[in-house]
Amino acid sequence: MTAENGNLYKPHIVTVTEVWEETPTIKTFRMVFDDPKVGDNFTFKAGQFGEYSVFGEGEATFCIANSPTRKGYIECSVKEVARMTHGLHLLDVGDKVGFRGPYGNWFPLEEMKGKKLMFIGGGIGLAPLRSLIQNVLDTRKDFDQVDIIYAARCEEEFVYKREIEEWKASSDCGLCLAVDPIPDQVCGDDVRVSFIPPILEEMKPNPKNRIVITCGPPIMIKLVTAKLEELGWPAEQIITTLEMKMKCGLGKCGRCNIGSTYVCKDGPVFTYEQIRSFPQEY
Repeated sequence: MTAENGNLYKPHIVTVTEVWEETPTIKTFRMVFDDPKVGDNFTFKAGQFGEYSVFGEGEATFCIANSPTRKGYIECSVKEVARMTHGLHLLDVGDKVGFRGPYGNWFPLEEMKGKKLMFIGGGIGLAPLRSLIQNVLDTRKDFDQVDIIYAARCEEEFVYKREIEEWKASSDCGLCLAVDPIPDQVCGDDVRVSFIPPILEEMKPNPKNRIVITCGPPIMIKLVTAKLEELGWPAEQIITTLEMKMKCGLGKCGRCNIGSTYVCKDGPVFTYEQIRSFPQEY
């Protein structure tokens, strides 16, 4: 999708059509392009991201959280942390937002076909995985076993609760939910009280013909990849997405560079094998 009038920095206008409160600090927004021709021609792949503008407040990068198979709209899920995200959280149905994109690379869906997939998400890190999960479940016959492990600090902080209920009831995927083992933690009978590495240690997933796709807080990704390595997983079979460092989306501002790698242009999707080659200070 080209920028409006060839201007890389000028966003297309989209209108908010639905808003869901996922948690006390996270909302999901569904948006449609004001220009029907732009909307009809808009395409993206699971894992790509966009630049969203709240006029008068600023611009920020967020993944496109819905699947390319679900057409006619784009969705993003946003945690309120600063001025721009606060402005976004104030928006309601009918309000206007600027959008540039899609940018970045994407999850290697074609390479995943015929394989077993394990998604491991933490907190708001489920958002970029959601696009791929929806894509996989919408084309379920193309894949072998699908498992989802999702963890948050507590049940209140689970995002996409409606979809979680659908995943629970579906025979298309296995689901393991977990919350952090903190004092006085209370949760439902179908939710584990555990960090993810002990769950993986218990499961001992076989890496043969299987790919792990993970996203969450940096410490979670670090511990998950370490545990998978300990269990004998090749680094090239572990995929993650790095979105927290991006700003302009075009490789111009230099904010997302890691050595010679630009997350916005070379990523945000990387294998763990690629990430291990990043400079040590990263």
